[in-house]
Amino acid sequence: MKKILIALSCALAVLTSAVHAKDWKTVRIAYDVPYKPFEWKDPNGQFTGFEPDLARAVCKEIHAKCEFIVQSWDGIIPGLLARKYDAIMSSMSITPERAKKVLFSKPYYNTPSAWFTRDGVNINPADKAEMKGKIVGVQRGTTQDTYVTQNLADVVQIKRYTTADDLVLDLQGQRTDIVLLDYPVGQQTLLKKGGFHVVGKPVKLGEGVGVAFRKHDKDLAEKFNKALDKLKNDGTYDKIMKKYFDYSIKM
Repeated sequence: MKKILIALSCALAVLTSAVHAKDWKTVRIAYDVPYKPFEWKDPNGQFTGFEPDLARAVCKEIHAKCEFIVQSWDGIIPGLLARKYDAIMSSMSITPERAKKVLFSKPYYNTPSAWFTRDGVNINPADKAEMKGKIVGVQRGTTQDTYVTQNLADVVQIKRYTTADDLVLDLQGQRTDIVLLDYPVGQQTLLKKGGFHVVGKPVKLGEGVGVAFRKHDKDLAEKFNKALDKLKNDGTYDKIMKKYFDYSIKM
């Protein structure tokens, strides 16, 4: 009887392994767009930006085809867990809370968050007395949302947005007083347009940005880690980075 049970257990293990084994000829990657300069769609509807370019280079290294899928940020982890796509490569900061749900690659970039407001407005975000009553814009479900909620919810009104574009539009329209964004996003969407400036000190959130996978897809995560290491070592990463940034975001 024990031999039968052992044989059945082995057969079940093999079957389970077969069910989960994949050749990864195609990898479906989710993005919350637009989020310039990291990802957006060009006028022809093609994904462009730092992360799609880096993803294409990774997929080339692992001999896989990339398929890019648009997914709003507030549903991006549930979509991964529901198998709508295989990975999230959309500027997701590595945090302990997220790591309970997903498996992260090694961090592949890190940038500070920064406070942005309109020219003529001077606010010290570190001074709660100055921030009292202010309307603060953040993108829903981000590390910036968590930071503002934990540190300023008792003195400010928080407005949460589905996309970074909506957040920027409300700051431009004076429907918010100040916003907290990844610095490169604020630089691209606000500083380059003029009429806006940075206030206060940069804020470092999370442990860098990583690619998110389902917990059991360790083989895919390992493929991405090896490919990212190679791209960093052979200069490909730097070449892609310099297309979009005039400073280093490399981890």
